[in-house]
Amino acid sequence: MEPNYTSTGEYKAELPGYPVKEAYPKHRDRYGLHILLFLLTLGSTMFAGGRLVERIGLFENWQPDQSIWLLLSEPVFLMDGLLFGGGLLLFLTFHEFGHYFAARFHKIKTSLPYYIPTFILGFGTLGAVIRIREPIPSTRKLFDVGVAGPLAGFVVALAMLIYAFATLPDPTYINDLGGHEALKEYVEEFGAYPSSSTELDPPEIPGYTFVIGQTPLYWMLSQIFDHVPPMDEMYHFPLLFASWMGLFFTALNLLPVGQLDGGHILYALVGPKWHVRLARGFVIILLLSGSIGFVNDVFPSLEAQSTILGRSKWFILSAVLYFYLARIFKGNYKLIGASLFGIIMVAMFSQFDQVGLSDLGYWGWFVWCLLIIMLIKIDHPPVLRPEPLDAGRKALAILSIIIFMLCFSIAPLRLV
Repeated sequence: MEPNYTSTGEYKAELPGYPVKEAYPKHRDRYGLHILLFLLTLGSTMFAGGRLVERIGLFENWQPDQSIWLLLSEPVFLMDGLLFGGGLLLFLTFHEFGHYFAARFHKIKTSLPYYIPTFILGFGTLGAVIRIREPIPSTRKLFDVGVAGPLAGFVVALAMLIYAFATLPDPTYINDLGGHEALKEYVEEFGAYPSSSTELDPPEIPGYTFVIGQTPLYWMLSQIFDHVPPMDEMYHFPLLFASWMGLFFTALNLLPVGQLDGGHILYALVGPKWHVRLARGFVIILLLSGSIGFVNDVFPSLEAQSTILGRSKWFILSAVLYFYLARIFKGNYKLIGASLFGIIMVAMFSQFDQVGLSDLGYWGWFVWCLLIIMLIKIDHPPVLRPEPLDAGRKALAILSIIIFMLCFSIAPLRLV
């Protein structure tokens, strides 16, 4: 059934699964709210960026319950924060306005970006979103709106990353940071960074440390430039870290599931039948990585495995996986059982160091899979007017898939 429109272009057709609406209600952008959220997010990301750098003298005597004005009065803290927060918000702004202008070009009602600040997590923001206020009427328009954001954001993230690499300070920069005594000694002796701070003797941090995951594009560019820090220290370089986050946020938005940008693109490219198959397959990959990270990072030591909780890890993992798989395959117990068995077997093999699978584990994917299943959904809703993509849009779809593969890290944050 072809959709009908009012004289003002507003959809009012009676289609299966869609309510009849004579006209969509008019919405007025609350400019004050958007500006306030932007400023709050700029402040939260600047504060997070300044904390991540950890300059000498700024944090030795400062406690979280003390006034943040003690830090904001320091010019070097503000500059570090601006490099990180400003760079990250520049990426988010281009990404969201890519969606916004594509939607407005097709006369689709949408809001301005809502920036999401947070002072709890270490990065200062949960990203930004825009609100599409009416169903997107056709596959091509759905594709255009979906692909515009990642492409615009990727261009900015790539430009920032190249600039960050090209302007990296020499390794003596580490002397301006607090701690890192073993790393400073290594730099003084060899005049360069080690490939990883975990290889220092003695180790920089006894026990465990967080390592930011490589993405293919980041790795390729890191081979071209000098003075590239190890991945477990790169978050002390504010613009470099903001650029990495731009790449990774691009990849997260391009995950080929539900109503994420990647879900829109995949649905428009291959249609609903193959979208269902590929989206479920990709979520299984995320669950597999999450399971490997669960058994190797959450229970990494013999001491943990000797506890009741540690000895129950396979039961706990099986229960968690069943929760997800039952919702992915909707009662198809053959697929649930086969997937559960396969994931558990791979997770078991990952515990043998010689296999090398432990590097592919990231238990945080369990959180993302929960968001996908409960909020984003795996399947894509049908569009009002299905139509094939033309050659130009297919080329952009393939380009977006390539960008996803270049920006994605299967283990973005690992405990080593």
